Amino acid sequence: MTVKRKTLKPWGGRFAQATDPGVEAYTASIQFDRRLYKYDIAGSVAHARMLAKCGLLTKAEADKIVAGLEEIGGEIERGEFRFDPSLEDIHMAIEARLIEKVGEAGAKLHTGRSRNDQVALDLRLYLRDEIGEVRRLAVGLEQALIAQAEAHLDLIMPGYTHMQRAQPVLLAHHLMAYVEMLERDRARLHDALRRVDVLPLGSGALAGVGLPIDRRFVAKELRFRALSANSLDAVSDRDFVIEPLFAFALLMTHLSRLAEEIVLWASAEFGFIELPDAFATGSSMMPQKKNPDVAELARGKTGRTFGALVALLTIVKGLPLSYNRDLQEDKEPLFDSADSVKATLLVMASLVSRLTFCGDRMRQAAEDGFLNATDLADYLVRKGMPFRQTHEMVGLLVRRALARRCRLEELSLDELQAASPLFERDVFAYITLEACIKRRTAIGGTATGAVKKAIKAAKVKLRSR
Repeated sequence: MTVKRKTLKPWGGRFAQATDPGVEAYTASIQFDRRLYKYDIAGSVAHARMLAKCGLLTKAEADKIVAGLEEIGGEIERGEFRFDPSLEDIHMAIEARLIEKVGEAGAKLHTGRSRNDQVALDLRLYLRDEIGEVRRLAVGLEQALIAQAEAHLDLIMPGYTHMQRAQPVLLAHHLMAYVEMLERDRARLHDALRRVDVLPLGSGALAGVGLPIDRRFVAKELRFRALSANSLDAVSDRDFVIEPLFAFALLMTHLSRLAEEIVLWASAEFGFIELPDAFATGSSMMPQKKNPDVAELARGKTGRTFGALVALLTIVKGLPLSYNRDLQEDKEPLFDSADSVKATLLVMASLVSRLTFCGDRMRQAAEDGFLNATDLADYLVRKGMPFRQTHEMVGLLVRRALARRCRLEELSLDELQAASPLFERDVFAYITLEACIKRRTAIGGTATGAVKKAIKAAKVKLRSR
């Protein structure tokens, strides 16, 4: 019996009815996975050359396929390619166009592969590029932070714990803390790249391929470091997506912390920075406003990256081996997260490089709030008094200064010596902001020399990666 029906589906032979239009629309991914086209083409070119090497295609057929694929890539780049939603995904769209262009040879391209291993390949190729780009953009932000740190080595500000002024630090030291975070982010992504850089093609739908293919040839063509070791795992694994998503989310966490400080510092309550006009907005009602919208959006977009990570973890957590269509839902969270991270790194680097720091306001904040209290206690420790005793004694002196509405250094020597005869006139030089900073010379401290060494070390790291 002959069944007459219209079908463009490569799997349509099994089915007597055409796909319902609603189902077609619901299951299609072409609207978002089309951005994988160059990776799909690159994988198909390597696959075609491998098939020819193994005698599954003639050289002439492989040459026609490669030329056709390159032409299709050009059509997509020029906006001339018509994406047909009925073809479901980018793989079928490219294959259908290839068959139109080169005929029967194009119909042979899918020999020895499945869309299951094909899409895993495309995603790995995409992630290799995206990880490289995110790491490059992170370097740009690090460079902006380092440049601002170098330019403001003389500025002293309050360091905070619990959002309370705690001890004086250099602004440069504070900025370099974010460089450390970004260095960890870059290292984390570099490490994840090792697990991304594994070739899944050749795993077939789930059980491997029964034809004489050469996976090592494809790996060499596409510059993969390793081959997947288990076909079931290769087509259903999305660890290689989840791990970068975690790294993206943590990177955005660090950017959000920086953004939050920019929001705080730009407020009248802090007044530590002046935002460049080009990176702020006004109010439609209040003409005096200058809003830190860029930093606020960086905080907000962080939530998108968290959502992407949780979404994919949730998708994968209940999937039996091997491939399930649920995995189609991996792409939109990944694309959105990568886009958010790249855009945020780019704009934050530009913003940081153009911030104006208000040194006088920072210093005033550091002078108020008894930030030299720990150093006053340390002064007595150097004289031999146990730290717990000095801590209590200085606490009482802070209470006295509060009552008098003055700073610790404004207490008289008589008042200090009434608390302890160990105080001498040199105590006043000991507790200046500059002296407090200068003593923190240990590696990782806020002394100017230590910060200069940290800046130098960070520059070396950026050059070496």
